[in-house]
Formats: sequence, structure tokens, C-alpha cells
Amino acid sequence: MPLSDQRFIALRAWIARTLGADAQIVLISGDASFRRYFRVSFEREQYIAMDSPPDLIAVTPFISLAEMYQYNDIYAPQVIEKDIEQGFLLLSDLGDTQLLSVLNLDNVSDYYQRALELLNPIASITESGGKSLPLYDDAFVERELAIFSDWLIVHHLGLTLAPQTQSMLDDVYQLLVSNVREQPKVGMHRDYHSRNLMLCDNKLAVIDFQDAVIGPITYDAVSLLRDCYVRWPDDVVESLMQSHYQQMKEVGLLANEVTLKQYRRWFDLMGIQRHLKAAGIFCRLNYRDGKPGYMKDIPLTLQYIKDVAKPYPELARLVTWLDNEVIPLMETQS
Repeated sequence: MPLSDQRFIALRAWIARTLGADAQIVLISGDASFRRYFRVSFEREQYIAMDSPPDLIAVTPFISLAEMYQYNDIYAPQVIEKDIEQGFLLLSDLGDTQLLSVLNLDNVSDYYQRALELLNPIASITESGGKSLPLYDDAFVERELAIFSDWLIVHHLGLTLAPQTQSMLDDVYQLLVSNVREQPKVGMHRDYHSRNLMLCDNKLAVIDFQDAVIGPITYDAVSLLRDCYVRWPDDVVESLMQSHYQQMKEVGLLANEVTLKQYRRWFDLMGIQRHLKAAGIFCRLNYRDGKPGYMKDIPLTLQYIKDVAKPYPELARLVTWLDNEVIPLMETQS
């Protein structure tokens, strides 16, 4: 019997012991990890069950951060019951409405402004379970950038880089590492976008926060505004980016001497770093984890990188390489 089937049997038995034998369980989704989620119905109440194989993804960070989010008045799933040893959680049900599903040009600015305001309390969360959150430091960034090289360039495209190309990529990576180092550090959700925000009775709720770290002030904002799964007009993004800049100054997280030009550079380079990582992760999800659905999102990440990099002379060689080599190869393999 496959491992996943064995885990479902174990989960169903745990739910029966926790709620009752009449509980009904239906798979609703997996995510971009090894977790699975089920909707559980019992006596006119609905819950979400999380199945997180403990040898792959521990549930304790989720439990601790869920408590911190609730303590800071951030609407997030409540942990109702837990079995840490088996990796099972029973959570409150936030419904099925991802923010992405309701967004359009008429409402995106309003919804995203609300989402940006939620980053104030999120930024204040720098510890969990009595310990400081991991630091998004140089080594962390380098590991993430290596995902692009290893999985998209080598594994997917089969490219062997010429020395001058490798040197260019090394220079770009060091620029992006330095960009992270320069920025003020805050509590960071790390995957803050419209698929991880739920709309519940017109209130925004936050999910998938278990990988939170302490990191650069622009990371979550650019994750939201330059979403890997949808692109909004540049003027909309610019206006919201400026709003976040002012917001961070007003709450004292950004020094008064930081100019909008400096902040925009941090924001742009942070987005490029995130999109390089995302393109690599989408390939890894395909080849390592058997989840090919994310491959269709790679062209948008590469287009973001090109467009955002163009105003920066130090990234001109990256744009040329993407235009002349990477994107044409991607198109032949799609």
C-alpha cells in the first residue's frame, strides 16, 4: 500500500478518535510541499485537517506561529487538536475563497492595500515558541538562488554555462545577496501572495505562514505586488509600493533618511531574487515532487525578471542572457 494511503488511514482513525466515527473527510488540496489538506465535516461543523509527514515537515512551527498570529490579532487558522508525533492537525475552516479568485482591476488596489496593512503586525513577529525566528541571511539567500541554477538551468534546460556566463551569474547573485543585507529586518511571512490570503466574510485571513523568518523589509510586499501567479499593471504596483514605503515609515520600521529611490531599488532587486528562486522551485516541484502544474508559471517569473532588471545597468548582461539563451530554450521545451 502506498505511503500516502497509509497516512490517510491513520489520519481517518485519528479524526474518528478526536471527533467521532461519523466524521466525513474529503481531500481539498495539496500545496507546494509535502502537506495535504482535507475538509472534515462532523455534526454540522466543518474543520480542516492538515497531514504533514513528520519526517519531512514538522508541524510544531505551524502551531507556534498560529498562536503568535492570533496573539497579534492576525486572522489565521486556529489549531483545535494536534498529534505532533503523526504530523496531524485539526484546524478551523477558513473557507475556499482565495483572494486571487476575486481580484480584478477594479478592486485589486483596495484588497492589496488591506493586505499591505496586515504586514504591520506580521513584521512585529520575530520569535515563535520562545525562540527567535531563523534569519534570512547571506547563506539563506545563496541557498535559494542555487535552486534556480540547479533546477532550471542545469536540470531542466541541461545548460553548461560558459565561464563568462557563470561569472555574470555570480556577480548578479552577489548583488542580490548584498541587497538583502542592506535592508532593515522585520518578521517575514516569506510566501505572502494572493493564494495564501483567504477572504472570509470580507476579512483577510493568512495561511501557509510556517516558514516565517526574520528578513528584509521589502520581501513580503514584493511577493504580494509582483505575484508569481498574476501580473498587475505597473502603475498599480508602483502606487501600492509607494504606499508600503510610506506605511513602513509611519510605523517606524523604515528610517526617515531612506529615500523612495533607495526603497524602490531594494524592492526591485528583492523581486528579482524571489522570481529567480521561484522559477527554480517550480522546476524542482516538477522533477523531484511530481507536481508539473507549476511549470506554466515560469514564463511570468522570467518576464518579471527581464522587465524589472532593464533599468539597472549592472543587470544588463542578465537580461541579454535570458533573452538570447534561457527564454528561447524554455520555449522549445514547453
